[in-house]
Formats: sequence, structure tokens, C-alpha cells
Amino acid sequence: MKILEVKTNLETKSIISLVTKNKAKLPSINDGWRFNFSKHSTGKDYETYILKTDKTPEIIEGCLIINTKTPFQVYMAFVEVAPHNKGNEKKYDRVAGCLIAFACRQSFINDKEGYLAFDVLEDKKENELRLMKLYSQKYNGVRLDNSTTMIILPKGSEKLINEFLK
Repeated sequence: MKILEVKTNLETKSIISLVTKNKAKLPSINDGWRFNFSKHSTGKDYETYILKTDKTPEIIEGCLIINTKTPFQVYMAFVEVAPHNKGNEKKYDRVAGCLIAFACRQSFINDKEGYLAFDVLEDKKENELRLMKLYSQKYNGVRLDNSTTMIILPKGSEKLINEFLK
């Protein structure tokens, strides 16, 4: 897959790899990330993945934690891009899309038919709604009733896989 280097507008080869226990230092709040991935990756049935580029394989560009053991869909527990990939001065674009598309692909691989569920939990309701709108518009997410849960349906998953992983 390829992410986009914003400064040059050139695609950069990247890879998403499974993190095995004690094999990599995972991002944390101390490094400027929102989540402590080392702590959260210890959940039962969780799989942790990191996205790195060929250019700088020592730097984590994004991180994803999913649970493939849920009954009807893969559950995306945590997804985040590196602090240097946020805002107007971000280094790479398309990181979140690649990670979410990867989670969608895991749903097909694990016989969940392309269903991906996740929750949008923010401190303020307006931030939740803003983020839900982004997931709807950019990543084909559908909000379940008035809950914080969203799901990406199989057709939406296929679109993301074709856009970000091909």
C-alpha cells in the first residue's frame, strides 16, 4: 500500500505488520499520541498492527488494535495516526484510511463478511458528532441508532480496500 507524503505529493510505500508481544515499542501518551497502545494491546483477543514506511522503517506512522474474535464483525478498538501526521503540517496523508481498510480486509479474511464495528468516544458530544461525520463521509461508516457505535458495511469495506490497499 502507499501513503502520500504531503510535502512532495509523492506516494510512499508502506507496510502494516502485526506486533508480537515484546517485539516493538508501541506508541504511548508519553510520545504525544492520544492512546497508550502498549496498555490497550493486552486486551483479550486483541491484535495490534503498526504502519511504517520503507523510507523510515524505525518510525511508526499509525497504529491499529482490532478484535477478530467477536461474533459478527471485526471490532476496531483503537486507531490513530502518529502526531506528526495530524493537522496542517502533517508529514503523511492516507495513514488512517490504510489502517481502517486493513481492518475491513481482516473482516473478510476472518469470515465476518466485511463488517467492521467501532465506537466513537470523545469527551465532548460535539467532538463525537464531528468525528462520526468524518467516518461517515470519508470511510463509509454508518451510525447505529443514536449510539456511539458505527459500522462499515461490506460494500463500504470493499470500497476502502480498493481505494487504500490496491
